Amino acid sequence: ILMEASTGKVIYEKEADVERPPASVTKVMTMLLIMDAVEEGKISLNDEVTTSEYAASMGGSQVFLEEGEKQTVDTLIKCIAVSSANDGCVAMAEHLEGSEAAFVERMNKKAKELGMENTNFVNCCGLDADGHLTTARDIGVMSRELTMKYPDVFRYSTIWMDEFIHKTEKGESVFGLSNTNKLMKSYNGCNGLKTGSTSKAKFCLSATATRNNISLIAVVMGCPDSKNRSADASTMLNYGFSNVTLYEDRDPLGEWSKSDIKGGEKDSLYIHSADIFRYVMLKSEEGKEMKKNVKILTELKAPVKKDEIIGEIDYQLGGEVIGTIPIYASETVKEKTYLFSLKSLWEQIKIVNS
Repeated sequence: ILMEASTGKVIYEKEADVERPPASVTKVMTMLLIMDAVEEGKISLNDEVTTSEYAASMGGSQVFLEEGEKQTVDTLIKCIAVSSANDGCVAMAEHLEGSEAAFVERMNKKAKELGMENTNFVNCCGLDADGHLTTARDIGVMSRELTMKYPDVFRYSTIWMDEFIHKTEKGESVFGLSNTNKLMKSYNGCNGLKTGSTSKAKFCLSATATRNNISLIAVVMGCPDSKNRSADASTMLNYGFSNVTLYEDRDPLGEWSKSDIKGGEKDSLYIHSADIFRYVMLKSEEGKEMKKNVKILTELKAPVKKDEIIGEIDYQLGGEVIGTIPIYASETVKEKTYLFSLKSLWEQIKIVNS
């Protein structure tokens, strides 16, 4: 599947809803939950995480954490994003939810919240397991959520090579990290996101790239080898960048900042809309006329509360509605009462007499 990141619009898809094992692309969800926890203040990037015996026993791709070893959340995110550390994933899962099983429950809950209808996680790192399945579309959805909500993830996913220090009872040693996403070096604009490969899943990739303010997400699953994985993702990204433009309206209301209101303590109120409207336009749509219609409620009456929806802006391309954004009240306007009217009249009399 190929989608534009800011809108989620699907540009191309093929068998996008076929359930398949995702291998380490699973870690997109793991990183999303870690970032959520940081954002919510449950943990900080400087917190130290202690590796359990179970976390240290993980096979597959790993950074060879030892039981009792402590690393910061920041270091573990880097290990997960760059070197696909299974041991780092489990250590973080246990740190956040007490056990990997409890963390996986949270993963599945988050998947449902995001509308990932064909996903079931069994572990947090992507090792082959019965029932551990998702789809290209669902990977696109969680990749979009991670990158749009937490663009700081690119600070990790764009690292090509790095290192961290193992600190154990045996002493300190340097461990090198190398990015598993080779598009980082070969594809212009690539900034992430996650590779994966196992015997069941074959080779999978959620690739992100940005050019000229357009951000795309290309997901491939079940490729026969890493070369085909990169080639297929590159082909989709090339198609997207050559066939897509992004329409943006950064000032939907323009100079319209007020609306009349009846029966209130004021005759008008300040209004505002969402900050920006975006629409992904395909080459076939270029040349069609773009129009917008600002619609305030036919008869706006008090009382109105601040941030209450009082209208909408419809965007039309070639006569067809392609999207709407709400218009909000920027202030509260109370209903005009008899006492308020009497007070206003008294104030006017005082002004006349003065």
